[in-house]
Amino acid sequence: MLLQIPQKPFQTPTHFSISNTSTSTSHLIKTTENPLIPTSFEQNYRNICNLLLSLTHSKSLSKGQQLHAHVIKSGVQVIPLLSHHLINFYSKCQRPHDSRQIFDETPRKSSTSWSSIISTFAQNDLPLLSLEFFRRMLDDGIRPDDHIFPSATKSCAILSRSDIGQSIHSLVVKTGFDSDVFVGSSMVDMYAKCGEINDARRVFDQMPVRNVVSWSGMIYGYAQLGDNEEALSLFKKALKVDLEVNDFTFSSVIRVCGNSTLLELGKQVHGLCLKTSFNSSSFVGSSLISLYSKCGVIEGAYLVFDEIPIRNLGMWNSMLIACAQHAHTKKAFDLFYQMESFGIRPNFITFLCVLYACSHAGLVEKGWYYFELMRDHGIEPGDQHYASMVDLLGRAGKLQEAVSIIKEMPMEPTESVWGALLTGCRIHGDTELAAFAADRVFELGPVSAGLHVLLSNAYAAAGRWEEAAKARKMLRDRGMKKETGLSWVEEGNRVHSFVAGDKRHPKSIEIYQKLEELGEEMERAGYIADTSFVLQEVNGEEKNQAIRYHSERLAIAFGLISFPPERPIRVMKNLRVCGDCHTAVKFMSKCSGRTIIVRDNNRFHRFEGGTCSCGDYW
Repeated sequence: MLLQIPQKPFQTPTHFSISNTSTSTSHLIKTTENPLIPTSFEQNYRNICNLLLSLTHSKSLSKGQQLHAHVIKSGVQVIPLLSHHLINFYSKCQRPHDSRQIFDETPRKSSTSWSSIISTFAQNDLPLLSLEFFRRMLDDGIRPDDHIFPSATKSCAILSRSDIGQSIHSLVVKTGFDSDVFVGSSMVDMYAKCGEINDARRVFDQMPVRNVVSWSGMIYGYAQLGDNEEALSLFKKALKVDLEVNDFTFSSVIRVCGNSTLLELGKQVHGLCLKTSFNSSSFVGSSLISLYSKCGVIEGAYLVFDEIPIRNLGMWNSMLIACAQHAHTKKAFDLFYQMESFGIRPNFITFLCVLYACSHAGLVEKGWYYFELMRDHGIEPGDQHYASMVDLLGRAGKLQEAVSIIKEMPMEPTESVWGALLTGCRIHGDTELAAFAADRVFELGPVSAGLHVLLSNAYAAAGRWEEAAKARKMLRDRGMKKETGLSWVEEGNRVHSFVAGDKRHPKSIEIYQKLEELGEEMERAGYIADTSFVLQEVNGEEKNQAIRYHSERLAIAFGLISFPPERPIRVMKNLRVCGDCHTAVKFMSKCSGRTIIVRDNNRFHRFEGGTCSCGDYW
């Protein structure tokens, strides 16, 4: 569906000329022949426009519909500028098909009318219609302007269709709008959201003038691709040129801090939001909740949520997933029901959040309840919801029920669905079912390294070393590598990273000495290492050594010798915490009297006084 530039020259309608294409009503339509508006109607027309703009701002649908009826009775609905106002009114009220009806009934369509309807579809998540009408406009010989191009590129971004975006970019260059800051910014934003970061940067670097949209689009693009360092570097440059950043800019930067678990930097950006009064934005609020949650400071997430007066659905979903990850399961359910009292309708992400909460608390009946409740809200479960249900049933040991739900799926099971079943098989030692799931996975074609590792670990946990070795060999044969276990902890402006058995840290001697001292206290308190979690075929002493110096234990020891006693030790880990380390950290918290928070790739574990917030279910 590439857009073709029309060969015939652009035509401007001869019957009407508009002195200003903005929505200001101070510029009335002037007719060049056969005036449509009698002089006695001019004041009435002006009043209608002013009132319609006011109702558009307040989104007063019923009053606007009454005014629309008056417009029809007055016979002025044929005026393109008034049609433009009506199209925008219904667009803001989220009635795009009413906007389309007005557009279709407008006898003479100006470039403003086309701009309005194309924008309407783009703003109401109907990108295909937006691009279809953009093509029809070109076919009619209407010249696009700086209002129309951004709507078309927004639609390309929603669809992730950079190929169509490139065609529009060519038209931008041909029509001479490539130096326009608004059009250029929309191109940057489109390429960035489509993942074409090099194209986005090329347009960005060539722009003679940049605005907050172009800067924010680039920052968002780098953040989306995981290039957090470049995203933060651009943000610093934007501040140096005194750019007046907006809530979207702050939201993108805060998400970078959250994804990198840079708590101290995130707090500084939060402070900047307070100074610039963007702290009340629901977009910034969602990012701040995610930041504090991902950094293990759930209290901060609650504070942000409570302080923002108007919360959008994104904020509610962010708080729900934060509660689920931190094992605040009851709070998650309470929030779900509070949403309805505030008139917020849950969407498919909302249900993913509550199903996640059920899965990590072993609440099978609750999970089924919310799964069935989706249809009452007009939401058909997707593959992610089925994966969540399989994960819930698998973790609870109901493996055959998990298989049944996979067989009943209305779509083909995805890698995440089979991965959830493999996780359940590994937890409960069902290697036969794991092998069955593996066969189904490999039928999908190339899959992630994580699934190969899951299968290998399931065999190794059952002592079936030969099958485990074959699974690992298949991983190597396909040119894949197992992700290295990594733990890290933030201290001031530095992030200290560790791998198992790591001795490269400048404080390695003190770290290992602290582990030895703490290990003796733990053994006196009753800790016995469970070497079954060493998924390697080695002797007992080697297993003891292998498990004693896992990366999270090294990070915790560093925190114990570096942080003041009142400061919680927050450790981030890219893989799941093994069962023995989970037990060991409980003893570490008991013997040291410290609060230890560990985030693995599934959830948060808050260890205090020898217990964990997850209730040993994760």
